[in-house]
Amino acid sequence: MTKGEKNSSESLLFIAWGTSVIAMFGSLFFSEIQKFEPCELCWYQRILMYPMVIILGAAVIRKDYKISFYTMMLSAIGACISLYHYSLQKIPFMADHAVSCGRIPCTGQYINWFGFVTIPFLALVGFVIIFSCSFLIWKKTRG
Repeated sequence: MTKGEKNSSESLLFIAWGTSVIAMFGSLFFSEIQKFEPCELCWYQRILMYPMVIILGAAVIRKDYKISFYTMMLSAIGACISLYHYSLQKIPFMADHAVSCGRIPCTGQYINWFGFVTIPFLALVGFVIIFSCSFLIWKKTRG
C-alpha cells in the first residue's frame, strides 16, 4: 500500500469511527436526555452500532485496516434493520401490517424533521457511512 493509500485508509477509518461515536451519543441523547424510550428495533440497531465505537477506535489507534471486513458486515446488517424500521414508519402498507414489536411501537416517530428524518433514518445514514468507509478500506487493503 502506498503512502497516499495509507493516509486515505487512515482517514476513512477515522471517519467511520467518528460516525459510530456520533451515532452512539445521538442515540443516548434521545433516550437519556430527551427521554424517548427505544423500541425493539432501535435496540437491535444499538446492539450493532455501539461495539463499532470500540472496534473502530482500537483500529484507528493500531492502524488495523483488516477490521474493515468486520465493520462492513456489522454495518450492512444494521443498515438492513434501519431500512426496515424506517419503512415501517414511512410506508403506509408496512405500517398497517407491522407486527407488534414490544411496549413501544416501531411505527412511532419521536422526531420527523423535514418530513422524512426520523431516528431510524439517522441510524441508516450512520450505517451507510460506516459501510462505505469500510468497503473502500477493504477494497484497498485486501490484496
